[in-house]
Amino acid sequence: MSHSPSSHDHAAHHHHPAARGTALLWSLGLVLGYAAVEAGAGWMAGSMALLGDAGHMLTDGAALGLAALVARLSRRPPSLLHSYGLARMEVLAAAFNTLLMLGVVAAIAVGAVLRLLHPEPVDGPVVIAVAAFGLLLNLVVAWVLARDAHSFNQRAALLHVLGDLLGSLAAVVAGVIVTFTGWMPIDPILSLFIGAIILFSSLRLLRETVHVLMEGTPLNLDLREIGEAMAGVGGVLSVHDLHVWTISSESVALSGHLLVQDLRQWPQVLAAERALLDGRFGIRHITLQPETDVQPLRRWPQAPAVPGDGHGTAASA
Repeated sequence: MSHSPSSHDHAAHHHHPAARGTALLWSLGLVLGYAAVEAGAGWMAGSMALLGDAGHMLTDGAALGLAALVARLSRRPPSLLHSYGLARMEVLAAAFNTLLMLGVVAAIAVGAVLRLLHPEPVDGPVVIAVAAFGLLLNLVVAWVLARDAHSFNQRAALLHVLGDLLGSLAAVVAGVIVTFTGWMPIDPILSLFIGAIILFSSLRLLRETVHVLMEGTPLNLDLREIGEAMAGVGGVLSVHDLHVWTISSESVALSGHLLVQDLRQWPQVLAAERALLDGRFGIRHITLQPETDVQPLRRWPQAPAVPGDGHGTAASA
């Protein structure tokens, strides 16, 4: 088997991380300030929806604080100890914040069930006024965060804020219904409904973060399609031992072995592969190993030939 030194190329996509950290800090201040107001108003009005939303916002404050810290740490450059840098911390933070969100949903559900079993009076007008202000505040915070919600970390923080927004909306609706009809069960019922919505979104994000931590192929990419496209580059006979994984939301990595016709053509082949992977799949962190006479066991021999040089076969992870 003949080898030449493997070739490596790395370029990361940046979405103004400093601005992202500033947005998280502004959001943190707004959320914590309103949580204190809402908790006091909820206690005075006897509203489960307001108290639950205030507790939710306190956890959101913790989530936003963690997100802001991670946004700062993830900008640190690679080191001898962490050759990829600390970019993966955003995935860990997202997983933690999502688990925290599941705990909030459980607490809301328990409180709502207890309130259904033991109804208490609710001051509708107070609930409406406080929740309406909270709805506007959460709309502003969600807008600030949504403008740059590219990373797992930012998405997890946004998930918390969207949960607050829905909670405030539910509190407004509950206050209106209680004020005009006197039907108290609507307060905990809406809390359960909002909790179910938050639960669905949290589980979806948790699935994505676990997939990244398990070094899974990015969900928006097809490994077979990538392998077939790479095998279709002129001078490439086949591709094997192909791996694609996520380092962070802004960096996808790929490594693979290419069986080539002539090692002297490798610079041209490498340039073509880099252009293909970047332009078509958005992959820039690339490590490729050329080979000339290997017969790998982990290849897709059944895959159809790829139009181009007539020799393309697919790749196997």
